Amino acid sequence: MTHTLLERARAEGTPLIDDTTATFVWEGEMPPGLLADFSDWDPENPIRLSEAAPGVWTHCVTLPRDAYIEYAYVTPGGRVLDPFNPRQITNGMGKMNHYFDMPDALHTPLVRHGKGVPRGRVTRHILRGDLPVVGAQRPVLLYHPPVDTPCPLLYVLDGQDYYKRASLTVIVDNLIARQRIRPIAMAMPYHGGAARMVEYLCSDATIGFLVDEVLDLARSHLNLIDIHEQPGSYGILGASMGGLMALYAGLRLPKVFGTVISQSGAFGFDLMGQSALIHDLVRLYDRTSLTIWMDVGRYEWLLEVNRRMRGALHAQGYDPVYREYSGGHNYTLWRDEVVLALEAVYGMK
Repeated sequence: MTHTLLERARAEGTPLIDDTTATFVWEGEMPPGLLADFSDWDPENPIRLSEAAPGVWTHCVTLPRDAYIEYAYVTPGGRVLDPFNPRQITNGMGKMNHYFDMPDALHTPLVRHGKGVPRGRVTRHILRGDLPVVGAQRPVLLYHPPVDTPCPLLYVLDGQDYYKRASLTVIVDNLIARQRIRPIAMAMPYHGGAARMVEYLCSDATIGFLVDEVLDLARSHLNLIDIHEQPGSYGILGASMGGLMALYAGLRLPKVFGTVISQSGAFGFDLMGQSALIHDLVRLYDRTSLTIWMDVGRYEWLLEVNRRMRGALHAQGYDPVYREYSGGHNYTLWRDEVVLALEAVYGMK
């Protein structure tokens, strides 16, 4: 049995997939610990592999057939590579994760331009001066859709990550060409680096930056629908802290951000037992005609707070589109889900 496991690991790569079971295999005198989406990435309590035979260690986990999972092996000296799995992807924080798909996992093909698909233009700009966010300058990417007619604007928080890691502009090109969404323009400001959490934690200063500085830039370069003539016709997209900020912006200024796409929204910040300000906005503000999309992974620490936020929104009369997917907190899945989100909120009618 052990011999067969090692043979399979060398031939197939790890983890070994058998229907809904994933089996991690390590060969060596002592195994590393295992951190993964399904273990909450808790560095204090890594999963311990069991010795199946001298020098052979394993761990089995049951997962949905459509799951996408990221993981890492760790030792007291740091991360170590899985010698049986060459597949790696950045975690966005300077480290690399291994990853794998269960048998029915599907990923969007729209990250590559289809044949003959007209391409929008992406231009890079620098906002400078007395900005209401950290620093004297901030890069912003603008996406010019391949049409001449006025379009709604979608603000994209963490713009550099959605551009590079989620291939968002390619996805939008493909969706527009296939008439799966109406044409949209996008303003994609970079985040504030070390100040990202402060800027996205329900910050009116960030909203001011978006509706003044970024919008002025977008108006001067993009052919946009007039927000004063069509209040609420713009949207905002973000993930994690950006997902929190996106919903906050929509609740705070619905006449601008009438469409919200919140991916894995970080709604769980409490201060001395008091919930984050966004919960008060949901509870105390009059309901507006916001269009809201929410998605979150079943293997995220943010799952329960997203479920509670969905319930709170329903209680106030909102009707968010809500999805849970089989995976964790990463751009691979936000990239796949954003296709569905864009179709839901900008679909051709």
